[in-house]
Amino acid sequence: MSKDEIKDVREVVEAIYRAESRQVLATLIRLLGDFETAEEALHDAFAVAVEQWARDGVPANPRAWLVSTGRFKAIDGIRRRTRQDASLDELAKQLESATASIDEEQQEDEHLDDDRLRLIFTCCHPALAPEAQAAMTLREVCGLATEEIARAFLTKPATIAQRIVRAKTKIREARIPYEVPLEKELPDRLDAVLRVVYLVFNEGYSASFGESLTRHDLSGEAIRLGRLLIELLPEPEAVGLLALMLLHDSRRAARTSPTGDLILLEDQDRALWDRNQITEGVSLVARALAPGQVGPYTIQAAIAAAHAQAPSAPATDWTQIVALYGLLLQAQPSPVVELNRAVAVAMSEGPLAGLTLINAILARGELDNYHLAHAARADLCRRLGQTAEARASYEQALALTQQEPERRFLEKRLDELQE
Repeated sequence: MSKDEIKDVREVVEAIYRAESRQVLATLIRLLGDFETAEEALHDAFAVAVEQWARDGVPANPRAWLVSTGRFKAIDGIRRRTRQDASLDELAKQLESATASIDEEQQEDEHLDDDRLRLIFTCCHPALAPEAQAAMTLREVCGLATEEIARAFLTKPATIAQRIVRAKTKIREARIPYEVPLEKELPDRLDAVLRVVYLVFNEGYSASFGESLTRHDLSGEAIRLGRLLIELLPEPEAVGLLALMLLHDSRRAARTSPTGDLILLEDQDRALWDRNQITEGVSLVARALAPGQVGPYTIQAAIAAAHAQAPSAPATDWTQIVALYGLLLQAQPSPVVELNRAVAVAMSEGPLAGLTLINAILARGELDNYHLAHAARADLCRRLGQTAEARASYEQALALTQQEPERRFLEKRLDELQE
């Protein structure tokens, strides 16, 4: 085979790795019962593919071939290690027996969707720490390298690697089952999965700290996860979450200036909003609302849709948004939701009405360390001409924020008050 033909095969293998490796891994975990064994088998299978496909051609069903090859490479590896540990011989026999009757072309395809769901629910198991759930999901479900995850969360690769190792150890030692939850457990477990996906999205949409307001690699992965979830498990709240993420992400290009400065929703150039994402998001909101039982992600998506469909900031239906926040408060009571409703009330009924509500929330002490609460209060005080109060609240917000674009925005507001 010529060098060009070998290069072509390598490119095919790399393309299949990008497209299929997570599905192959999910199936190997089910068959082999262990993350690390499955990951080693996955890489062995692709290494063999480079050599064998160059000689024999690409098989008709590459995924089934990779699963089969990875499985038997793992069994061979266990058999080799039986020389040091005789107990592994029984494990090899069990694996061989459990997988011998599988029709690779048919049964692996039948199990594929279940395997991907199993992987998602295992990575988001409540026994794992939240930061480990996010790292595991990005690594195992999305296929991001440890370095990519670390870069996205602005932390060290070693820290991410430790989280993943600890999570895998916990899964193994606690005997966490690799399975889709039973129907009676599904609502709570699905909520945990959606929470992880939204956490990843939010860290990309509005980074909690650092030089950049957004990290599109994270928000993009969360949207990809959201699409996978509704493909595998089209529950209304999963549909609502995907709608919410798409509608928020549609504004990404308009949220910052060319120099990276924050632009508020009311000042954004709506011509920069992604109309395709808005159209899809609005359609998904209608789909999520159709069953009649509405959850918090769907309500938030309906709020985002109201913003997205308004031709301009003054034309926004703030009365509808206030009502939707009222529904959200019933579904998910939270001081942050109260704060958002208060801001909507300020836009609907005037800054004094909103400020009265925000003052009451802050008086309870629940949002003392939440910079956006103080920033919202400062803005309403500014609009009412209460300059000293506005300055004090801006300074409090500035002391609490860890995000550079927000710092620059708040400093600019303070400078404007002194002019």
